[in-house]
Amino acid sequence: MARRLVQTASVNPVLEEGGTGEAEIAALVAGWLDGWGYATRMAQVAPGRFNVVGRRGRGLGPVLLLNGHLDTVGVEGMSDPFSGAVREGRLHGRGAADMKGGVACILAAAARLAAEDVPGELIVALTADEEHASLGMEALVASGIRADAAVVCEPTGLAVMPAHKGFLWIDAEVKGRAAHGSRPELGVDAIAHAGHLLVAFEAEAARLADDAGHPLLGPASVHAGTVSGGSAPSVYPDRCEVVFERRTLPGETADQVMREAESVLARARQRCPELDARLEPGLYRAATEVPVASPVVRGLLAACERAGVPGTVAGMSAWVDACFLNRNGIPAVCFGPGSIAQAHTNGEWIAISEVETGTEVLADFARCFLTRPK
Repeated sequence: MARRLVQTASVNPVLEEGGTGEAEIAALVAGWLDGWGYATRMAQVAPGRFNVVGRRGRGLGPVLLLNGHLDTVGVEGMSDPFSGAVREGRLHGRGAADMKGGVACILAAAARLAAEDVPGELIVALTADEEHASLGMEALVASGIRADAAVVCEPTGLAVMPAHKGFLWIDAEVKGRAAHGSRPELGVDAIAHAGHLLVAFEAEAARLADDAGHPLLGPASVHAGTVSGGSAPSVYPDRCEVVFERRTLPGETADQVMREAESVLARARQRCPELDARLEPGLYRAATEVPVASPVVRGLLAACERAGVPGTVAGMSAWVDACFLNRNGIPAVCFGPGSIAQAHTNGEWIAISEVETGTEVLADFARCFLTRPK
């Protein structure tokens, strides 16, 4: 199944021109789930973009949701992105690690549990657009879906990750005054003034790095992601725009981060009193966490132990769709095969042994979770 998933292109069309989206791969996985007896539906969340949700169970026990995303990033620079080639124990191709290996684990576990009589309900929710705007996950939670716990099978190297960082994009606009390059007495260089803001945020990054931070995630961070400004070398730029990304920890809010950013701007004005700048909050995605003592974490660790997996508890540095589930009352943790270091690379691959072991752990955990008293 992992090979078939990799061989089925599902490039996010927002990220790369000509991207096919999730229609074909959604039909493929929906067909599999149908064949195993799941009540399955495809839901269009944008033109040509689909979620797949399959349900199976007697509804007499707990409800477990297994989630993965169907889209991938682009394939520019890859020689054969959809080969699904297997060499030296590795499956190669776009999405192998992020996260078609994890989706294959979900589907293989679902196939195994379809042959068993468990009292609880298993929900397989495979979503669109995680790599861009999470339209699929937003639609899923808006549909009113409910579960007692969820596992998001992002690549964690088979570590259990109950916490992940969030982020806030901070849009900075610095104003100057346009003038001919030969008339410095008339011009105000917005780019040079933005440099004072960049230095101030660099100092803020150092301050954050010195903090102990979260026990699983470490410290928060901030960096300048993009800078744009100026119209020609011979013109004093009247405008410069910088987008800063502030990676957040559980419990931090957008308002709190913006207050800190305004303090950074005030320090920049101490260096450059003429600095004319404003900061605005952009896209925000919250950091979330599930207690290590929660049933979903303890259950996954026990299943890892039975499979001979170390059962490491760690933090997910990247933001993931688990945020939406946690925010809507479904405790969600990350656990899956593959390395996040392989995600989005031109030589993306996943170890077949991790897909197989991940399936064993996930099926064992799901079986135990769905048969425990509600």
